Amino acid sequence: MTRRTADLAARALALLAPLCAGACRGQPSEEPPVHINPNMDSQPRYDPQAESKFFTDRATMRRPVEGTVARGRLEEDDGYYRGLGPAGRPLDKLPVPITDALLRRGQERYNIFCAPCHDRTGSGQGPVAQRGYIGVRNLLDDYTRKLPDGQVYSAIAHGVRTMPSYGTQIPPEDRWAIVAYVRALEVSVSASLDDVPQERRASLTLEPVRP
Repeated sequence: MTRRTADLAARALALLAPLCAGACRGQPSEEPPVHINPNMDSQPRYDPQAESKFFTDRATMRRPVEGTVARGRLEEDDGYYRGLGPAGRPLDKLPVPITDALLRRGQERYNIFCAPCHDRTGSGQGPVAQRGYIGVRNLLDDYTRKLPDGQVYSAIAHGVRTMPSYGTQIPPEDRWAIVAYVRALEVSVSASLDDVPQERRASLTLEPVRP
């Protein structure tokens, strides 16, 4: 590079420096950024409960079409999901097989949701009942023993009298597990060792049930 060329380059840089400094204003630009590929990222939309200019009722939040069923929520089995038989009456017996796993699950769920009122034995003398909550059913009395299993399931799902609904907290499979465990509690207060199959007796631990 000759001396003349170097001198011209130095002068050009001296002229460009103020221009570059002027471009750095030290604050955000008020112009929108250049979006090279929008890819449908920015579209008109309605906020919840905003007024609609498209629908005649001016509402943006629409009711589902009549008969619409959410994915995975068909629940067409009345016996399993509602505890009802073909004639619309409560099922006499559980629509699921009673297994050790079902009873263990039922015991766990019962102790969480039911024992505070009914206590762990089902006597209806749980801590909530002892503090004045009225109408707690003794699950071991003759009335409850004679109820169809589907009616006990319905009480869990929808509530009855002073008992609130647990339909949102307890899914159908756990409701049936609780029903099975309640029936096991009823048997436990009147059963004897003779009611236990011979091959299962060695595994029993004979201890009193504590509330």
